[in-house]
Amino acid sequence: MSKKKVMVGMSGGIDSSVTAYMLQQQGYEVEGIYLKLHNRSDGYHESNLGYIDGVAKFLGVKYHILDLTKKFSEEVYDYFVNSYLEGTTPNPCVKCNRNIKFGAMLDFAKEQGASFLATGHYATTDGEFFYEADDKSKDQSYFLSQIKKEALPFMMFPLSTYKKEDIIKLGANLDVTYKKITEKNESQEICFVETVYTDVIKKHANIDIEGDVLDQAGNVVGKHKGYAHYTIGKRKGFTVKGAQDPHFVTKLNPKDNTIVVGKKPSLKINEVLGENLNMYIDDKEFSCGVKLRYRSNTTPCKVRIEDNKAYILLEEPAFGVASGQLAVFYDNNKVIGSAFIESAK
Repeated sequence: MSKKKVMVGMSGGIDSSVTAYMLQQQGYEVEGIYLKLHNRSDGYHESNLGYIDGVAKFLGVKYHILDLTKKFSEEVYDYFVNSYLEGTTPNPCVKCNRNIKFGAMLDFAKEQGASFLATGHYATTDGEFFYEADDKSKDQSYFLSQIKKEALPFMMFPLSTYKKEDIIKLGANLDVTYKKITEKNESQEICFVETVYTDVIKKHANIDIEGDVLDQAGNVVGKHKGYAHYTIGKRKGFTVKGAQDPHFVTKLNPKDNTIVVGKKPSLKINEVLGENLNMYIDDKEFSCGVKLRYRSNTTPCKVRIEDNKAYILLEEPAFGVASGQLAVFYDNNKVIGSAFIESAK
């Protein structure tokens, strides 16, 4: 029986390098793919390709360079910029995983005759659902939860049962490349943000326009430096006259460049409305746990699906929930679907 071909998404870091090594050791025919997603003049791509070239030569495998800069710009970068200008908080990694890595890159892998596409993500799949990785501190199932159900049978995550220290040890088997890839910095969460997100937005709009800070009743109580500098829950960078207690951003108003602030209780919400659903189950009503941001714990909730919207009733209150972020539904460690947060109250 001929070896099955697996295409490995390779970034030049240790996770994807060890993924390629492990699969080759398991008997798969391995080829790599490097995604060029944005134009940078700081040697970013050259550095990554240098690491990949070393690993590929050591393993004796070939790799492809797939230029998706146009698609990435239209479907991830523009969405990122426009979201902040519209007063919502984007999740570009979720969009990239759905449309780019496990969209266009998966299509390319199939065109090359591959049976599977593998990456160094910390998660696992049985072809029908995603599950959390064993190492919860590295788990990335949250960011994968918008990937189309049809893609799951073609995906592999060999690192799902390992901890980071195990991967570093396995990287020692990569011989001369080991020192390089272990010294390479961890991949940035947002690859095109070199400093802070506002520097990206400033390339497209003037966001440094002072505006009014409003209290919960709509009274002007201070000044801020421009609404796009803030996200829901932020507590610094604006003034509140006579405030004795910390105040937090509870709402952004792009139309009149105002922000609304309040004390911590004003951040509390019990209901969430979700849009752009991506479900792995067909149930229209169910109980589950929901994560309303990546690093949050799951909150027990009841969910009703109607007209492609998710009506989420929390059994425990949450704080600082931002429109534009992702609500991910879990049945224990199994991802059963997700929705982008439209509003919360």
